[in-house]
Amino acid sequence: MPAIAPDGRVLTNDVVTLRPLVLDDAAELFAVLDDERVWASGYGAGPSARPRDLAGARAFVAGNMRAGTGGVAYAVTMTGTGELVGTTTLGDVDLVNEGAHLGWTAYAPRVWGTSVNPAAKLALLGHAFEDCGLGRVKLQTDAVNARSQAAIAKLGAVREGVARHHRRRADGAWRDSVIFSILAEEWPAVRAGLQARLGTPEGGI
Repeated sequence: MPAIAPDGRVLTNDVVTLRPLVLDDAAELFAVLDDERVWASGYGAGPSARPRDLAGARAFVAGNMRAGTGGVAYAVTMTGTGELVGTTTLGDVDLVNEGAHLGWTAYAPRVWGTSVNPAAKLALLGHAFEDCGLGRVKLQTDAVNARSQAAIAKLGAVREGVARHHRRRADGAWRDSVIFSILAEEWPAVRAGLQARLGTPEGGI
């Protein structure tokens, strides 16, 4: 089928529900991400970009909603309670080349290492490959962010290399970005791995 862009539908499973991020999420997201550990390794252009008040948080959320050309920024909430625990984006959509970038991701530190990230990735990658018909999803992170690199590799993504002098951080310093990708033909194995991590039967969640 021809590739299509993410359409903003709600993505849900037993662990998380992803809905389009809206400006009214700013206060709750500010509280969730107001922790130096979230920003220390380059998220959102690094520590200097960390919002200091609600007005800054609203500007940050508005920026996230514009990030990722042709894509959708999501609020990541807990299924059942609706509690907001983070944000992520499927963006930089290139339909001609059947590609997109899964990124702009941050979670409350208390859910790090839990089922939240694999469940969110299962929902997002399933949407990208199965609903949108994409052929390649890119994931990237700051070269100093070892925790994020390990999490991406654990998904089963292939490390492609390092884009040097790639992005300017908020403090003006340049970052190198480590680039990973998952191809459509690799998705069944990646999906099975995520389902195994979540203890979900094949085809479930």
